Amino acid sequence: MARVLITRHLPAGGTDPLIEAGHEIIDRDDDAPFTPEQLKAAVSDVDAVVCLLTDKIDAEVIAAGAAPAGRLKVVANVAVGYDNVDLAAAQAAQVAVCNTPGVLDETTADIAFLLILAATRRASEAEIDLRAQRWPGWGINQYLGHDIHGATLGLVGYGRIAQAVARRAAGFSMTVRHHTRSNTNLDGWCADLDEMISECDVVSIHVPLTEQTRGLFDAKRIARMSRSAVLVNTSRGPVVDEDALVDALEAGELFGAGLDVYADESAVNPRLFNAPHTVLLPHIGSASHATRQQMARVACAGVVAVLAGEQPDNLVVD
Repeated sequence: MARVLITRHLPAGGTDPLIEAGHEIIDRDDDAPFTPEQLKAAVSDVDAVVCLLTDKIDAEVIAAGAAPAGRLKVVANVAVGYDNVDLAAAQAAQVAVCNTPGVLDETTADIAFLLILAATRRASEAEIDLRAQRWPGWGINQYLGHDIHGATLGLVGYGRIAQAVARRAAGFSMTVRHHTRSNTNLDGWCADLDEMISECDVVSIHVPLTEQTRGLFDAKRIARMSRSAVLVNTSRGPVVDEDALVDALEAGELFGAGLDVYADESAVNPRLFNAPHTVLLPHIGSASHATRQQMARVACAGVVAVLAGEQPDNLVVD
């Protein structure tokens, strides 16, 4: 029987693979996040950690848990992205890292398309006015947005989530293009990102956060987009320069934006709250009962496999 640290409360049923395997679950009564010092202390006496994207599993945390100081063998991140985990440190310490690929694709794609629709048609702005009783009644020039049907959608990155968004776009008769660093050999691939976004009505971002993608959409790149275009981000916040985005929106150089992720999710850039034609969601891309439970189960199943000496499908670092 191994000891498995669960850093935050998981959805009901999420830890079932650990329970069925007979492992001991180490958690806390409350759902408060661990401080860095608390996390280092907590990992010092466990075989595995199941963490969330808000937990920073850096080199110090890994060193505190791994041999020779400890016995940590695997870190399972309940997310597709794993930029919160120091992969190099994990690999050097021979600590496996798992994530949850393929589980949240459709659910996150739903949210991405919700943002596309809401930002392009100014739905959030209109609802806010209605709820605040500022709507004087129907008028022909009110809340004019842009059509989604027949528009051109540019997908930055073309993994599973982006492809799920593309399938939804087909139902709206959209022309779909995509950019990746390597040729996908699929219809709609564009080699030049700047050229693609300049020709799109909507640009939706679906890349992982790396040193290459951090600040990918800076002021210069946002300026390449059409004044009537909408930028949507459901990947990771730091991919977009938020101040540059707000500058473009305020200047009328970009029509709108839909964001589900932010550069600092503990203190969202206050300029975003007053930016025109902007729809903001609190990182709910995967937030359905079924998806969040399955994410937890996949992460926990990865832990069970590694502790049993097996190689799970969701292994990021062996």
